[in-house]
Amino acid sequence: MKRILRYGTHIPVLVKIMAQTKGPVLEMGCGFSSTPLLFWLCQEQGRQFISYENDEKWINKVGYPITYVKDWDKAEIEKTHWSLAFLDQRPGERRYLDALRLKDKADFIVLHDSEPKMDIYYQYSKIYPSFKYRFDYTKFLPNTVVLSNFVDVEKLLK
Repeated sequence: MKRILRYGTHIPVLVKIMAQTKGPVLEMGCGFSSTPLLFWLCQEQGRQFISYENDEKWINKVGYPITYVKDWDKAEIEKTHWSLAFLDQRPGERRYLDALRLKDKADFIVLHDSEPKMDIYYQYSKIYPSFKYRFDYTKFLPNTVVLSNFVDVEKLLK
């Protein structure tokens, strides 16, 4: 059970953002916690939901409508302005690159595994200066960070 809980530490942040937004939702890297949550909330709210994954076996395990993408650069994420973009894909060092691609295309960018000791892998510190607003959700490990150039996320999420 502990292992499952570790994978869902971003859930409180996603739920708060979903409750306060109305537009399309993007997920990069599907999972047992995030994909069902975002899929069903989007279904309930009549919102567009797109989930990309680069591991076909993982897509089959999770079992929701997920778009396979062999190359993350080919994921068409810049054509839409997203209310929420959740980045939790593998390889993990790819997340900061896609966050930069989305910095002016998403109201909220949520990155999992954001505790400082993990920066050696995820390199989020490289992109923090590119965003006007940042909120670190540190209540659970792994931590989650929310970035935005549009909304003061600290006021929204406290």
